[in-house]
Amino acid sequence: MAGWFELSKSSDNQFRFVLKAGNGETILTSELYTSKASAEKGIASVRSNSPQEERYEKKTASNGKFYFNLKAANHQIIGSSQMYATAQSRETGIEVYWQ
Repeated sequence: MAGWFELSKSSDNQFRFVLKAGNGETILTSELYTSKASAEKGIASVRSNSPQEERYEKKTASNGKFYFNLKAANHQIIGSSQMYATAQSRETGIEVYWQ
């Protein structure tokens, strides 16, 4: 696992984490959480769900760019990726975390 997580608190006292690749690029941005403990559980959920290919919902935005949502077993979105220019670069984004 070459990536790392950064946890931050917003001005309205909500928490969010980002998953960074080894090169520093953001791979995944979480939903907002009302507590630090909930955000930490979200990070644990990324660790347990990201190795499972079926947890990735691959999407195309209305502007034609590509992205993915990582979903938990209950189908709730844990986080969403950045926008990618091509479907192949989206696939690379999914794979880079595990290199």
